[in-house]
Amino acid sequence: MTENHHIVFDIGKVLIHYDPELPFSRLIPDAAKRKWFFDNVCTHDWNIEQDRGRTWEDAEAMLIAEHPGHAENIRNFRRTWHEMVPHAYDDSVAVMERLIDAGYDVTMLTNFAADTFGEARERFSFLKKPRGVTVSGEVGLIKPDRAIYDRHAATFGLEPSATIFIDDSRANVDGARAAGWQAVLFTGANRLERDLQALGIS
Repeated sequence: MTENHHIVFDIGKVLIHYDPELPFSRLIPDAAKRKWFFDNVCTHDWNIEQDRGRTWEDAEAMLIAEHPGHAENIRNFRRTWHEMVPHAYDDSVAVMERLIDAGYDVTMLTNFAADTFGEARERFSFLKKPRGVTVSGEVGLIKPDRAIYDRHAATFGLEPSATIFIDDSRANVDGARAAGWQAVLFTGANRLERDLQALGIS
């Protein structure tokens, strides 16, 4: 087995909680109307383009032109973003910090809009502890596209076969494996520790 030198963490739903329902359960109290809004207006596909680098101004203008009656809540998606990320997963953060303290090379690879990542990094100081980070919104590439894994490996001098990637998305885990990395699907800190031990990380 190749010795594992590099450990790469995703951020959202691995190190910090993310849930757009948190503010919108207040803004659109009716569950059916709220579901319609997320299914038809501020959709996952719309939001992920900000992770790819589209500005919020352009994103909002496009949607408001299509759904003028929902203009206020379209703007509220960015306005209330801070409420969508209320806390860190302390147990996962502890795993990451322990790996750093043990001398492992730890970096991060995340689908994140550039401006909201800057906000998150100021709120959650542990995001400054790894050696570095590739932010999709800053490089114009997004998981699970092969190019962002190759970009991260080249930027930080990682040997793909000696790299372990941790992500809560099966598609992103599969993307890492297609790029020649090892990868584990994150479902919780306890399982993560067992998965890392199985890969020789203690």
